Amino acid sequence: MEDNLEVKEKPSTGKEFLKSSNFWKPFLGIALGGIGGFLYYHYVGCSSGSCAITGNPFMSTAYGSMLGLFLVKSPCSNGKC
Repeated sequence: MEDNLEVKEKPSTGKEFLKSSNFWKPFLGIALGGIGGFLYYHYVGCSSGSCAITGNPFMSTAYGSMLGLFLVKSPCSNGKC
C-alpha cells in the first residue's frame, strides 16, 4: 500500500521561515480575520454595547483573528478530513 504523504523540510533560518508558507498562511489568516472581525463590529455590531463580542471592537477583532487562524490551520484545510 502506497502512501501519498509528502514530508516538507522545515526552514533552517529565520529568513527562509519568513519566505515560507508556514509563516504567510497563518499570518494572512489572522490579519484578514481581524479585519473581518473589526468590519463586522463596525457595520453590524451591537449598538447598545452590552453584547460580549460585537459590542467591543477589540473582542470582535480578536474573535475574527482566531476564526481566520482556525480556517487556515484546521485539519480539513490540509486535506486530512
